[in-house]
Amino acid sequence: MSAPDFLGLPPRVTKPRNVGLTHVMDKGLGLADIRSMVEMSGGFIDIVKLGWGTSYVTGMLREKLDLYSSLGIPVVCGGTLLEVAEARGRINEYRQWLSAQGFACVEVSDGTIDMPRERKLELISMFAEDFQVLSEVGSKDAEEIFAPYQWVEWIKEEQAAGAWKVITEARESGTAGIFRTSGEVRSGLIDEIAHEIDISNLLFEAPQKAQQAWFIKHLGPDVNLGNIPPDEVIPLETLRRGLRSDTMSFILGLDT
Repeated sequence: MSAPDFLGLPPRVTKPRNVGLTHVMDKGLGLADIRSMVEMSGGFIDIVKLGWGTSYVTGMLREKLDLYSSLGIPVVCGGTLLEVAEARGRINEYRQWLSAQGFACVEVSDGTIDMPRERKLELISMFAEDFQVLSEVGSKDAEEIFAPYQWVEWIKEEQAAGAWKVITEARESGTAGIFRTSGEVRSGLIDEIAHEIDISNLLFEAPQKAQQAWFIKHLGPDVNLGNIPPDEVIPLETLRRGLRSDTMSFILGLDT
């Protein structure tokens, strides 16, 4: 049972929700680890990603997916697994494997392989027939820099193709895509994206605390944030609620 809100904090949208999503990175958690994580922070977790291709080599995968399902948490494979399937010419087999395992979500990305634009949009549309699609824009190569207008164009195209949410790439380290190699936010890029796109339809990867705080102060506590480490779920929730110094003044209006 959660404690009564004697502080009168600003309310959070409750689950199931479409905004304020916390997307958690699972790099190989065991069943006991999952139960422990959900016991302490399940009310704050909206979706779990099995990082890159980890699901393909995970023992007891079906048991793991069944556990997440019983706890009401959807699971998606990292987009890298789809990219491997595409590179190997095994997309149909991958689609069948996802269905057989019981996945309801799929991530479509092109952050590693050189995928023609038309092919990526085709994959989004194809998978959207049977799955909830999260697509991802941006490269995992920190040296690949794209103009803001290009990000906006890609996001709009992927939404039109059938993506439920479009993820902005940052890697699990938070040092590529929408961030510089130092972890600093490419603020001009984010401003341009947010000016052109409804941010409720975006999911910003932000694994580092300073990055999470920046997004909350810049776009509000109900911004969708992804690649959150399991032990950072509760700390992120405190940032959203103004219970940490990084966002307290902003959330609670103490600096007005």
